[in-house]
Amino acid sequence: MAITDIREFAHLTDADIDALATEFDAIRRDVENTRGPRDARYIHNTIRLQRSLEIVGRIVLLGSRRRSCWLLGTAALSVAKIIENMELGHNVMHGQWDWMNDPEIHSTSWEWDQTGPSAHWKRAHNYEHHTYTNIVGMDEDVGFGILRMTRDEKWRPINLLQPVANIVLALTFEWGIALHDLTAQRIEWEKQLGDGPRPRLSGPASEFVAKAGRQVFKDVVLFPAATGPAWRSTLTANLTANVVRNIWAYLVIFCGHFPDGAEKFTVEQFENESRGQWYLRQLLGSANISGGRVMDFMTGNLSYQIEHHLFPDLPSNRYREIAARVRALCGKYDLPYTTGPIGRQYMLALRTIHKLALPDSLLRATSDDAPETSSERKFERLRAAAALPALTEDPVTGRRRGLLTALRSHAEHTVAVRRARRRNRQ
Repeated sequence: MAITDIREFAHLTDADIDALATEFDAIRRDVENTRGPRDARYIHNTIRLQRSLEIVGRIVLLGSRRRSCWLLGTAALSVAKIIENMELGHNVMHGQWDWMNDPEIHSTSWEWDQTGPSAHWKRAHNYEHHTYTNIVGMDEDVGFGILRMTRDEKWRPINLLQPVANIVLALTFEWGIALHDLTAQRIEWEKQLGDGPRPRLSGPASEFVAKAGRQVFKDVVLFPAATGPAWRSTLTANLTANVVRNIWAYLVIFCGHFPDGAEKFTVEQFENESRGQWYLRQLLGSANISGGRVMDFMTGNLSYQIEHHLFPDLPSNRYREIAARVRALCGKYDLPYTTGPIGRQYMLALRTIHKLALPDSLLRATSDDAPETSSERKFERLRAAAALPALTEDPVTGRRRGLLTALRSHAEHTVAVRRARRRNRQ
């Protein structure tokens, strides 16, 4: 099963974890105390850029019956939608800019350009996902209720359709998220209603229908009609830009949550979790996307998914500088810092999607020792073989021995065992 004791898995003592929490708290204080004009300029410039791109795209699409105008207008509209979704909608609704006290850039008032109501998303994502990150059975973002992403989840025959379901999810990601959030909101609504009478259409369902209706009307009727004779090509441009935005958001989310190294956890781990263990779970349960500043911006700085999970309400433009300090702490405590190019990260996630579509009887590894998920029991065989040194401090270098050393020792031991088996068969 997934990690039940994060302290044992991370090869840290309680004192280590408390010290790590203190250092993460210091990072938070430093950023909070230095928020100011440069951060405000960043978000205002981002809003201006996004709106300018959308205006340019809409103007160019007036001539969208010409192929060149269609391509240019669709490209501008796609980028505008990506920025609005990733750097604005997602981050503003996390409360990253609430400190400015600007009612137009505030988590309580922002409504994003997407079919799902922002209120639904904030509960399902801000609260449930960021509180119960990667806890199997509590975090519904582990596979979004559609995909089996860990061997801790029981295989069902419908999982055979995962490769197809994954493609559909990528193309319609905004709808998948909206329906996922609606389910979470409806469950909460029914709890509050208790045994009282229920209307034919629930409150959350009414909110979803209203928001989705406005979005569909805008993209399918209003904007195409505004371009007159070019309405048909404008309609295809709108739909294409939505699909591009959907695929990009899907890629960023999957690369930050499901490549190898993004660990899963059990309810037992959560029940008695300290503040330091919460930080540690965010660190070990997330993965970054390596790239330059363009990649950072176009992902809404969610290329720093680790930093985002550690500090979801700090301004996203600070994640790059925060990342340098987080990496230094990972080095100090001998912890892995999972990152890689977007292509590599997605191929690892895609491998998991296809592999876990199969029943467990066809899989070799277990949920204790698999590439996509593991537990503290991963190292039992290593200890039994006396191949894992006491993970305290290297007597030669004086460096701490922790999880990163344990993972390297495990990989080396696994290779040695496989070679020995091959030699025996020969």
